[in-house]
Amino acid sequence: MNEAASHLFGGMEKEALRRVLLVRLDNLGDVLLTTPAFRAVRQALPEAHLALLAGPAGCEVGRLNPDVDETILYHAPNEDVYFELPQNPKRELAAIKTLEERDFDAAIIFTSYKQSALPAAYLCYLAGIPVRAAGSFEGPGSLLTHRHRYEETVPPKHETLRGLELTESLSFPPVEPEMVLVPRTEDEEGAAQLLERHGVERFVLVHPGASASSRAYPPERYAEVVEELAGQSGLPVLVTGGPNEEDLTRRVAGSAGVSLGGETSFGVFASLAGRAAVVVTNNTGTTHVASALKRPVVTVFAGTNPAEQWGPWRTPNRLLTHPVPCAPCYKRVCPIGHECLTGIAPGIVVDAALRLLHESLLPVVEVLR
Repeated sequence: MNEAASHLFGGMEKEALRRVLLVRLDNLGDVLLTTPAFRAVRQALPEAHLALLAGPAGCEVGRLNPDVDETILYHAPNEDVYFELPQNPKRELAAIKTLEERDFDAAIIFTSYKQSALPAAYLCYLAGIPVRAAGSFEGPGSLLTHRHRYEETVPPKHETLRGLELTESLSFPPVEPEMVLVPRTEDEEGAAQLLERHGVERFVLVHPGASASSRAYPPERYAEVVEELAGQSGLPVLVTGGPNEEDLTRRVAGSAGVSLGGETSFGVFASLAGRAAVVVTNNTGTTHVASALKRPVVTVFAGTNPAEQWGPWRTPNRLLTHPVPCAPCYKRVCPIGHECLTGIAPGIVVDAALRLLHESLLPVVEVLR
């Protein structure tokens, strides 16, 4: 191995990096988009113990990633955007102790645009982790031992590339920017049993939920999409959702679809997405699940974020947008009527899904013409 590949973090011998903490504290899709960077660390350090510090949804992604040896759950106050966490210094001290006990040699903190790496850097600092690396536009002082300034491009680069920019700045060799998500055997079995129970083989999957209401296509419009897709495609339409979305999935499924809200773990859901003929969803984690599993995806993309940065990645897709002057707004709740989504008619969504279904049945040469 050449000298550049044997030294990381600007000069550390890779043998000194026995235990490395990967940090990504936001949503499911954000963590999934960072998995190419996790793969870069794993390939450079095949014998190291890699742990992922993440929130509840991020830990679900980590458990389906063979590059990650351990997931550590952390409810980060700086990610508590709805102010649901009570102020509790003991909780934070316990998190510090958890990290301290694991004796990490280094931590790499991944963030997206507008997020600060410094709260996580301080957590790692207090836990005694000697090497702390992140991208930061803020002055970190000694909270970071390795500070990277992300390249600003117009349009912004895709989020998968942002994580790899950080790892490459730390001398980790480049890898292909492919997301990593591998449902377990029990997830595949659970999905197979669910499909058998409903008498379903080939199907369309519609996921109407989102972690922010500003990114959710209206339920009544999704209901129209489900009804039209079921009629025009001749395929069953499964409507998925989390444990608090049973009412939403029933409303969207109506009499034409199959409501599965609250019936699947994340692993079983991922296995279902990986079997779908086409996935229809918002700009939310499900878009990235479909991308990771190479399934065709229609993304009804709100004007909350740049589509170039957060859209589908390396999979057949239709990215549906409606231009508005307020985009990108970065808001979690739309204050002015949701025109970026209401401007997209259900028929446009249905047509996009049908075209992807048609293309999936064509030889590759015909699709590329």
